[in-house]
Amino acid sequence: MRTLSQTEKMKLFEGHALFGQLDSADIDALLSHARFEHHRAGEVIFSKGSPGRSMMAVLEGSIRISSTAGAGREVVLAIIHTGEIFGEIALLDGGERTADAITMTDCDILIIDHRDFIPFLERRGDLCVKLLRILCRRLRQTDEQVEAALFERLEGRVAKALIRLAAAETSARESSGPVRLRVTQQELAGMVGASRESVNKQLHVWVRGGFLELGKRQIVIRDPSILEELV
Repeated sequence: MRTLSQTEKMKLFEGHALFGQLDSADIDALLSHARFEHHRAGEVIFSKGSPGRSMMAVLEGSIRISSTAGAGREVVLAIIHTGEIFGEIALLDGGERTADAITMTDCDILIIDHRDFIPFLERRGDLCVKLLRILCRRLRQTDEQVEAALFERLEGRVAKALIRLAAAETSARESSGPVRLRVTQQELAGMVGASRESVNKQLHVWVRGGFLELGKRQIVIRDPSILEELV
């Protein structure tokens, strides 16, 4: 990768959940040890059980964090978007990866190794607090997913999942109107703990109601506020 100018470096981290407030000196220190990778859609970044020696920051694209259950059924634990981090658990405790990370779109990611990031984190108490908040938010989302899968009807679970995806998609843009999600029905089914057939049936109910449009590897929400009323 070519050498980045200082303006390009600052732009790279602008609005990032963890690194967005770093100054020029901190960004230089971080990038001096980091490396960039580009992955095409559908590539495996790491697999469950592999050594966890680094944390990743998504600069562009979306990544699916999942685990394979019995009979090859995939459970989607999280969808990671531009501006978010992943792989932080193994980075902090030095253990194995707890899930698979697979690109949903073409992705640009920044990779920071354990031996370089931990000393940097020890000097920045404010980043430690931000990282803890990110981990707590992930834990809350996981708790909500488990509770929903056990007690909520499918309609509400699918609506909530679509609302979360729409919120992540619209946070990076100012325009309102229809929201185009790059997610397959199989991935959505993995997020809500249901079969693809059941999710497909529910989506088509909303298509007939004029709420959604379905395309190849995408779902278009015409008006997110309508789904919020269903939750």
